[in-house]
Amino acid sequence: MTPPPAASPPAASPPAASPPGASPAGRQATPGVGTGPSAREIATAVRAGTRTARQVLEEHLARIAAHDGEVKAFLHLDGDAARAAADAVDLTIGKGQDPGPLAGVPVALKDNLCTRGVPTTAGSRILEGWLPPYDATVVQRLRDAGAVPLGKTNLDEFAMGSSTENSAYYPTRNPHDHSRVPGGSSGGSAAAVAAGFAPIALGSDTGGSVRQPAALCGVVGVKPTYGVVSRYGLIAFASSLDQIGPFARTVGDAALLLQVIAGHDPLDSTSWSGSLPDLVSATADGVDGLRVGIVTELTGDGIAPDVAGRLRDAADALADRGAKVDEVSVPAARYALSAYYLIAPAEASSNLSRYDGMRYGLRVTKDDVTQTNSATRSAGFGPEVKRRIMLGTYALSAGYYDAYYGQAQRARTLLIRDFAKAYEDFDVLLTPTSPTTAFPLGSKTQTPLSMYLSDVCTIPTNLAGHAAMSVPFGVGADGLPVGVQVLAPALGEPVMFRVAAALEEAAS
Repeated sequence: MTPPPAASPPAASPPAASPPGASPAGRQATPGVGTGPSAREIATAVRAGTRTARQVLEEHLARIAAHDGEVKAFLHLDGDAARAAADAVDLTIGKGQDPGPLAGVPVALKDNLCTRGVPTTAGSRILEGWLPPYDATVVQRLRDAGAVPLGKTNLDEFAMGSSTENSAYYPTRNPHDHSRVPGGSSGGSAAAVAAGFAPIALGSDTGGSVRQPAALCGVVGVKPTYGVVSRYGLIAFASSLDQIGPFARTVGDAALLLQVIAGHDPLDSTSWSGSLPDLVSATADGVDGLRVGIVTELTGDGIAPDVAGRLRDAADALADRGAKVDEVSVPAARYALSAYYLIAPAEASSNLSRYDGMRYGLRVTKDDVTQTNSATRSAGFGPEVKRRIMLGTYALSAGYYDAYYGQAQRARTLLIRDFAKAYEDFDVLLTPTSPTTAFPLGSKTQTPLSMYLSDVCTIPTNLAGHAAMSVPFGVGADGLPVGVQVLAPALGEPVMFRVAAALEEAAS
C-alpha cells in the first residue's frame, strides 16, 4: 500500500492548446489508449480457466507501473491486497465454484468510496491518513462478484470540480493528450479506464462527475437513477444529488457493472426497494420505434460546433436504425446551473461540518477547541471546497434562505415537471455530455464560472434524480473524444442502455 505522494508544485504556465483541426499525431498520449479486453471477456476467460485472475492482474499492474507516472490516475495502489483477491478468485475456481460475474476483473475505485483498511482521502488533506473501518456497499458487492480492487483513484477534492485539478495531491492527465484535463470530479477513474489500467471503475456523480470525465476520456459513464445504487460508504458532497456510477470501455461492461452494484441496501435510507431488469440483455433490443428528443436548451449557445456536429451525427444514426427523432424543449433546464450551485453547496456546507479536527483525519492543535477547529479546516480544505462551503452557508443563512436556497428548490421542482412533460412524448432525450472536448490543464482554474459551465449539460439530470449516461461518439476538431449523453426518466435504465448500445454500434 502506498501513501498519497506529496503535492506536486503548480506548473509555471498551463500547456498551450492545440489549434482547432490540428493533427493529434504530435501530442503526448498514453500508448495503447482505449484498447484492451473488456470486463466480460476477462470474466469469461477466468471463469472458464483459460486465464487466471492473477495473470490478468499482473498485466494491469505492469501497465500501471509503466504509464501512471505520466497520467497519475491513482492516489493509492494496493498491489498486495489485489494479488490476494486475485488468488482467492483462482482458488474458488480451482474448487469448481463460480466466483461471480466479474471473476478476476480489475476495478479502480474513486477515492471517496470507503475501503476497509485502505487510505481514503476524498482528494483532501483533511482526511490524509484516514483508514476506514468498513467497506462501502458497492465495494463489498464488487468483492462478492469476484472483482479485484486495484486501489483508489484521484479526484477533485470532495468531488468538487470538473477537471481533477482541485485534488490536494496532483492533477490527473487525460490519457489521450497529457496536456489536457481528464474531466472531473471522477477524472482518475475515467483516466484509469481510458489508459487501460482497469477495464472498469467506479466514480460518483453529483452534477456530472461520472459522465463529463467519461466524455473527455472517451469511455462510457453512467449516472443511475437516484436510489438505485447504495450511497452507504460514499463520502458525502450533496446528499440529494450524489450517486455512484460505473465507468467502462463498452456499453455492455457498464450494464454488467451497474447490475452488480445496484439493488436495495437497508444501510441507505434513500435506497430504492426494487431491482433492475437484465440490462446486458437490453443492449441487444435495438431502437426501432423508440422516440428520441433532442433538448433544444442544451444544444445551442455554448456548445462547440464540433461537439454539436457529433450530436447531429448521433441523432441521424438513431434515426437510421428506426428511432423517431425530434426536438423537445425542457424550459427550466436554463435555470439548472444556477439552482445547482445553490443547492449543492448548501448541502456540502452541512455535510463537511463533520471535519472538525476532533474525530478523524487532520488535526492542527491550537489553544482551544474553536481555534483547533478553525486552524484544521483552514489547513485541510482547498480553495474550491472553502468557496463552496461559504457559498452554501450564505445561501442557508437567516434572511437569505428563501431568496436563494428556497428559490433554487422551486426551480428544481419546475425542472422535474418539465422533464416529466418531455417524457410524455419521448422515451429518451439526447444532448452533448460536455460543451467541449478536453481543455488544457490550467486553462480554467482561475475562472470558476467557466469551469462550472463544463457541467451545464449534465447537472439537470442530477437535480431531477433521473438516469443518464455518456457514450463516446467520434472526435472533435482537435482529435479528442466527444461524448453524447442519453437521458432517461427515473428507472429508465433499460431503454437508456438500448439507445447507448445503438450509438456504440454506430460509432464503431
